[in-house]
Amino acid sequence: MALRIWLSSAGVATTQVMRMLRGNPDSVDVRIHGTNVDPSAPALAACDVAEVEPRHVGDDAYADFALDFCRRHGIDVLVPPRRLTALAGRADAFAAEGTRLMCSPLASVEILTSKSRTYEEALTAGIPVPPWRVVRDADGLRAAVDELAATGETLCIKPAGEYSAFGFRILEDRPMGIRDLLAPARPMASVDAVAQAMKRAADEGEHVPRMIVMPYLEGPEISVDCLSAPGGRLLAAIPRAKEGRYRLLLDDPGITEIASRLVGHFSLAYLSNVQLRHRNGEPVLLEANPRPSAGIFQTAFTGVNLPWAAVRLLTQGDAGLRTAPRLGGRVAVTEAVTEVPEVPDVPEVSVA
Repeated sequence: MALRIWLSSAGVATTQVMRMLRGNPDSVDVRIHGTNVDPSAPALAACDVAEVEPRHVGDDAYADFALDFCRRHGIDVLVPPRRLTALAGRADAFAAEGTRLMCSPLASVEILTSKSRTYEEALTAGIPVPPWRVVRDADGLRAAVDELAATGETLCIKPAGEYSAFGFRILEDRPMGIRDLLAPARPMASVDAVAQAMKRAADEGEHVPRMIVMPYLEGPEISVDCLSAPGGRLLAAIPRAKEGRYRLLLDDPGITEIASRLVGHFSLAYLSNVQLRHRNGEPVLLEANPRPSAGIFQTAFTGVNLPWAAVRLLTQGDAGLRTAPRLGGRVAVTEAVTEVPEVPDVPEVSVA
């Protein structure tokens, strides 16, 4: 009988993960169930069973939807990349439906969804982090910029509690030059423009989220895809540095040590991702996510199938790793075109 795996919030890159699960080294027959809030999401066309997730609902309503989905489809494994706070504390409820939930502890999920709390906790574990300040208004922004600018570094601002890059801006007050105009576009804004936006929102009664001001860290981002046992014991770590369309698979014990320390401190389980950049020549934490990264499929050429290893660890208690990942190489991320049938008639489920 096929192993039923539900990939919720299935994005475009999820199709690559589906290939890794279907081509697993144990030759286990896999049936992929996928959901997305958008019924026309391309990933749904690659699923064996597709359905629409509810949009803009609270944690309890989403958890009810997820439990009902597992019950209706006989799901064996749920791999959620989003809505973790709705699901993380409900492993027993899913187990009662016969579903194993791939998720880290709720307490860790709640901390890691806040960049400022992540940095505070990381400091206590001896994990290097950049200097940062949390701001909520125009005066706080200007004070943070005045303080951090003393280092002479370019600064940036971003939401303190978001997964995505929305809201990220490099703070730049100097006039634009012709070289800037002709260079590739970058998300830049002046301190005054951001301060005015925050003040205007406050004056009009709009919600102003907590924002982080910190140095803008140049150089390639290092993304470490991690596999760990419940409790945070690191089983495998694959660091990859972005270099345009290429990814360098780094064999760097120092990077792996930082990831191991963070995964252990937060007791992260199964798949997680640690992002680093260099500051003054030393790696520092950018952010950590208690979920698989969108680019986890880029690790396939290391000889380790991380998504399947996590599923096997969850279902059998053994990741089945027999060799260490092959590091030190380079892979290219290329575009691919996939023929799909007409947009399937994806059922929507109403949530009370």
